[in-house]
Amino acid sequence: MIYLDKKIKERLEKKLHKLNSYRPLPKTALQKIKERFEVEMTYNSNAIEGNSLTLKETYLVINEGITIKGKPLKDHLEAKNHKEALDYLYELIAHDKRNTISERLIRSLHQLVVQDVDKEWAGKYRNSSVFIGGTDYKPPEAINVPILMADLVSWIGKNRNKLDPVELAAMVHYKIVAIHPFFDGNGRTARLMMNVILLQAGYPLSIVLKNDRKKYYEALSKADKQNPESFIQFIAQSVERSLDIYLETLTPSSQSKEKSIPLSILSKSTGFSSKYLNLLARAGKLEAHKEGRIWVSSKEALNRYLKNRERKR
Repeated sequence: MIYLDKKIKERLEKKLHKLNSYRPLPKTALQKIKERFEVEMTYNSNAIEGNSLTLKETYLVINEGITIKGKPLKDHLEAKNHKEALDYLYELIAHDKRNTISERLIRSLHQLVVQDVDKEWAGKYRNSSVFIGGTDYKPPEAINVPILMADLVSWIGKNRNKLDPVELAAMVHYKIVAIHPFFDGNGRTARLMMNVILLQAGYPLSIVLKNDRKKYYEALSKADKQNPESFIQFIAQSVERSLDIYLETLTPSSQSKEKSIPLSILSKSTGFSSKYLNLLARAGKLEAHKEGRIWVSSKEALNRYLKNRERKR
């Protein structure tokens, strides 16, 4: 059985509990951060797959309906499709937080993701072999896809109450990518399905950043070799990033807020180099998240790490 690192798991649960303690959250602030995450999710998820729209351009396309000169029509359609899939996802969770995971749901999300780009195969399993560029991993033969997808849904039902939600979400993400049930849109569908499980558990939308694409693919590759722990930790860090941003934005003014600062600045007030703090962040030992390409943390998070290290000694 695969387990998320105990300390990371405890951190995530503590932050989720803290966020829940502030509910009901201010509607205006909640709507603004939700819109921010929708744009970020659409941009990053599409960019990982080669979409050329920038973050700002993605915002203009999905919120203002503006056509970006010089950018392919396909990229515009992918942005609009992904936003529709996110809207469907949120509506689904709003109506039934414990909605049963099914093949129909997975295929529906896929259909929305590629509906205007590949109408013929939107929501349909592939009928021939596929190859994934840049890797030696070979997806299962097409004839086995329906059986494997049915097995996946059964596996989710059996493990839903056994695994931590973050573990479950990460493994579902990986399994969909590994099965590669569709000709195109597998990664985007997998990241959406991951978020179905996370949102059902009360977590905010979790985003795999384009800037982390190399690390993301490396973690997936390790999972292909029966070593999924790195991928689970990678997803856990993306979940923690979302929690940190939500807490920093939505914490009531009467409560103490932790201010996130770049590790290069944090290192100046400590005896640690920014390189060492970066290693701690990447390993999940220091509470930190990425803003663009830069790792950020807080003085309080570093103090918690130091206290925990002293207790160990």
